[in-house]
Amino acid sequence: MLDLKKNSTAVTKIVLALVVAAFVFSFMSHAFASTAPAPAETTAAAAPAAGAGVAADASAPAAEAAVAPATAPGIIKGSENIPRISLKTFAVNIAKTTGIYAFISEVKEMKTPAGDAITIFGWQELLMIVVGFVIVYLGAAKNFEPLLLLPIGFGTIFVNIPFGGMGEGHGMLNIIYEAGVGNEFFPLLIFMGIGALTDFGPLIANPKTALLGAAAQFGVFGTLFGITAFNFVPGFDFTMKEACAVAIIGGADGPTTIYIAAKLAPHLLATVAVAAYSYMALVPIIQPPIMRALTTKHERLIKMKQLRAVGKVEKILFPLSALVLSILLIPSAAPLIGCLMFGNFIREIGIVDRLSKTMQNELLNIVSIFLSLGVGSQMTPEKFLNPASISIVVLGLLAFAIATATGVLVAKFMNLFLKEKINPLIGSAGVSAVPMAARVSNKVGLEEDPSNFLIMHAMGPNVAGVIGTAIAAGVMIAVYGG
Repeated sequence: MLDLKKNSTAVTKIVLALVVAAFVFSFMSHAFASTAPAPAETTAAAAPAAGAGVAADASAPAAEAAVAPATAPGIIKGSENIPRISLKTFAVNIAKTTGIYAFISEVKEMKTPAGDAITIFGWQELLMIVVGFVIVYLGAAKNFEPLLLLPIGFGTIFVNIPFGGMGEGHGMLNIIYEAGVGNEFFPLLIFMGIGALTDFGPLIANPKTALLGAAAQFGVFGTLFGITAFNFVPGFDFTMKEACAVAIIGGADGPTTIYIAAKLAPHLLATVAVAAYSYMALVPIIQPPIMRALTTKHERLIKMKQLRAVGKVEKILFPLSALVLSILLIPSAAPLIGCLMFGNFIREIGIVDRLSKTMQNELLNIVSIFLSLGVGSQMTPEKFLNPASISIVVLGLLAFAIATATGVLVAKFMNLFLKEKINPLIGSAGVSAVPMAARVSNKVGLEEDPSNFLIMHAMGPNVAGVIGTAIAAGVMIAVYGG
């Protein structure tokens, strides 16, 4: 007997010999079968009934011709109508399936979010792919909110791949979008995760900073009425529902923007979602110039006293109180505020750590990936490269700039009456981008004085801004959602 462990080469040769023998046997069997005469039953069936006499013998050649194969030598039976192989045709067909060919010659008739017909060329899809790579670069190389920008960038790249179909029918990106982005599902899950991550202690310890979160909503409502005024300009024709969906971008709150757009202006959801998430990610670029322009060096150097310690009972009662007030006063905002407070209550109650950690980590991370991919999947030429969409992006930037500016200006105004001054830089954190806006306030303050830490003070208006934007969305839905 062979020692199989020591004679591996011999075993390999034996196996190969068996495989070759099996192949030869199969080939010979097939060859003999194909040359064998027809069975007797076939011959008998081909012959006429008994008593036909000589006529039967005369018809035998015709019967044999009837059962003879109709295919020419070398052609597999059943493939008679399939075109013969042509290297030229094969090469041309291969070339037409490449991305290079699609980017150069592809032309498609599409519709914009408003329903207008538009012609899309292949180079426009290539342009959107380049935009996707730029977004990835900003997230990966410049560290501009990579948790948002990386999946948005790759979603943009994926959806514009020629012949990929990822954003169509049963494509992955279309399934993600239909499952949770185009409705309230993902936004509400995000709010649960944000609630579980949020410490409302700074807001409870310094309630007056809630005014800064409310002040940022001037950007939302100011842009709302500004958009209606734009309707007097040729080329602008926004309804109030559309104006609400665009104005809410000023809160720099992606989930809230998606939530209100899905209810008031679903056809604009793609554009406003991309704009809102873009401005959330670009907070470190957009806000600092506005903050420095509206404050003096002396104001930026203001140091605020350390916040008082907030008790556990206060932190537990706060989400319950906020939920009850939203139900009683603004029920249309209760789903957003309710999910936010539900996540926060789970965090503060301290007896369901598993749920709290799941909301903060696995749930929030998974939903953020899906939501961001879904947002990126909407960055297609017909939805993005048209005058209406570009005007929405510009108006959204205006809303965000106004929200930042009003937060800073209201903080300066409050200092006229306060003994303990507020650093106006934290006013910019009144937008809903948590915790990006608070980190930006802290960063600008540290640039002026490396010992001036504003992060905890800025979290007060920052979390107030989340609540304020949810309330603004509720008011819009209540007034114009009918």
